[in-house]
Amino acid sequence: GYIRSLKYHLVVMLGNLASNGSTTQSSTSGDWFAEKAIDGNRGLHGLRKGGCSSTLAETNPWWRLDLSNVYNVSRVVVTNRNDCCVEQINGAEIRIGNSLENNGNNNPRCAVIPAIPGGSYSYSCGGMEGRYVNLIIPGVMKILTLCPNEVLSNAYY
Repeated sequence: GYIRSLKYHLVVMLGNLASNGSTTQSSTSGDWFAEKAIDGNRGLHGLRKGGCSSTLAETNPWWRLDLSNVYNVSRVVVTNRNDCCVEQINGAEIRIGNSLENNGNNNPRCAVIPAIPGGSYSYSCGGMEGRYVNLIIPGVMKILTLCPNEVLSNAYY
């Protein structure tokens, strides 16, 4: 007899990893804390309703999600505010990796967010590996505001 080798690839959808992670940001405007960006209150897209995180106006504001483990990130869903200031997110970069150098903002870039209206938009990250998911807006006097976001992964076994 002979032995046949059997190779298989099992994909497990892990769902929204963001809801189990911990967050921090470069600064906090009022009570718009970093964790509000992952609290799941998807119907609250305006700052007046308290459902978003926001930094102060500063140079290179950033927000970071620590997934606590390394994952292959398939996509990141970013929800922009839908009130006065939708343009504030223009040019934001999504970065994914395992380094905390420069607060994680030197990790490889998944996507750059163009001008988007209020609402949720999905950015494919092609299975980038990382523990940290950052959003940063390069520039001076920038404000980073995020409403509930999702980080989605496929686990490969």
